Amino acid sequence: MFSWVSKDARRRKEPELFRTVSEGLKQLYATKLLPLEEYYRFHDFHSPALEPADWENKPMVLLVGQYSTGKTTFIRHLIEQDFPGMRIGPEPTTDSFIAVMGGETEGVVPGNALVVDPRRPFRKLNSFGNAFLNRFMCAQLPNPVLDSISIIDTPGILSGEKQRISRGYDFAAVLEWFAERVDRIILLFDAHKLDISDEFSEVIKALKNHEDKIRVVLNKADQIETQQLMRVYGALMWSLGKIINTPEVVRVYIGSFWSQPLLIPDNRKLFEAEEQDLFKDIQSLPRNAALRKLNDLIKRARLAKVHAYIISSLKKEMPNVFGKESRKKELVNNLGEIYLKIEREHQISPGDFPNLRKMQELLQSQDFSKFQLLKPKLLDAVDDMLANDIARLMVMVRQEESQMPTQAVKGGAFEGTMNGPFGHGYGEGAGEGIDDIEWVVGKDKPSYDEIFYTLSPVNGKITGANAKKEMVKSKLPNTVLGKIWKLADVDKDGFLDDEEFALANHLIKVKLEGHELPAELPPHLVPPSKRRHE
Repeated sequence: MFSWVSKDARRRKEPELFRTVSEGLKQLYATKLLPLEEYYRFHDFHSPALEPADWENKPMVLLVGQYSTGKTTFIRHLIEQDFPGMRIGPEPTTDSFIAVMGGETEGVVPGNALVVDPRRPFRKLNSFGNAFLNRFMCAQLPNPVLDSISIIDTPGILSGEKQRISRGYDFAAVLEWFAERVDRIILLFDAHKLDISDEFSEVIKALKNHEDKIRVVLNKADQIETQQLMRVYGALMWSLGKIINTPEVVRVYIGSFWSQPLLIPDNRKLFEAEEQDLFKDIQSLPRNAALRKLNDLIKRARLAKVHAYIISSLKKEMPNVFGKESRKKELVNNLGEIYLKIEREHQISPGDFPNLRKMQELLQSQDFSKFQLLKPKLLDAVDDMLANDIARLMVMVRQEESQMPTQAVKGGAFEGTMNGPFGHGYGEGAGEGIDDIEWVVGKDKPSYDEIFYTLSPVNGKITGANAKKEMVKSKLPNTVLGKIWKLADVDKDGFLDDEEFALANHLIKVKLEGHELPAELPPHLVPPSKRRHE
């Protein structure tokens, strides 16, 4: 009878079809989450509406730290090039937010022009006013690193008397806005001044709920001795533990992130390893960008749902005619009880609720009569998005990753140690002797031969059982010794000759010195007698 009804119902049940993850995120947000946000005035309380550019922009890295911790120098080190608007000095030099982005020509775009450009993800920064926009700019330049990522340089966080002078805009709120949209937040500390000022403490607290994006860099570590560095590292971890207030330890990278000679080179190997780890983390951002945006959409949807429950509960409790103001004050004061009630009724985790004190402050200036009651249809759409559409997008993320060539940040400092003798670990561990004409195992072979001939070789070879008796003396686990046996038994006959036994002992030494074993035997470690068979 009513065939048009059934068709419409079928249409609603059909899954959303998307060509790309980016398009899917954009469409889901516009059709399912944005209506809920607008209906319950989410943007007045938490975060402005997302723009199409937010889903399409390159991964962004936000640098935060007190003045003179090396933020601008860190960018200069990464891209190996000066950028427009760059100022470096021991005093608070960077007084602006500078978005360092790729472009065909070198130049500066001022903040007021930047926030009206629909291609840039900064339009909603308009709400922070002229005081901020006069301190915001985009430095664009052609650079291979900036083809993959954008970097946000921030003003140095002030300490002492300086922090009493108002900036004219809400610095912590601006950083919180960026934190929601960037892929990585790097907190820089100077090894010489670890004091965390009130403003810095406030900023770190504003980054709450984004702990998964935060990495910490202890910069200028080449200026202090090893013993002092240990104490500084311990003091930094203690200070961060008090502010970040999570049981997990934040990842801290130690080093000297600039292109000048190390003042105290004692910890050179440590600094090289830490720099490589940090570079790998940054290089992975383009590959994980879609997953990060998906994760942020889920976080935003959960917060929007909770916000809808809070607003509708407040509306429900308000009188129709008299006593509105007194009731409003009472509700704001008892917001914690409303949180508990919503938590019980809708089985929501306490971690999904917005900060109580901040929410109470925001509610003071709101007109409760304009709030809306609960509209299940809008919440159902968001629930459907979280239960079904997100799962399909997760599959698409993996498919896109497998179809694309390996995405990684290239150029600048990322190319400096990729190849050649200055690559991390070159000529060490299993790589020792890579450029030598002679077989590197040969120099220790006479001492290994003495052991070999005590193990009763037959026809110049020892059995696996006899080899095991000697190899277990290293106290390495069987899993490691099994891998060493596999690498050393070059001809795969189940026995070891004198060269293979020497090779096995060399690999045991490599492992005992703290190096990793190679997945396959490098050509320079193949015994000389076996090379002619290759």
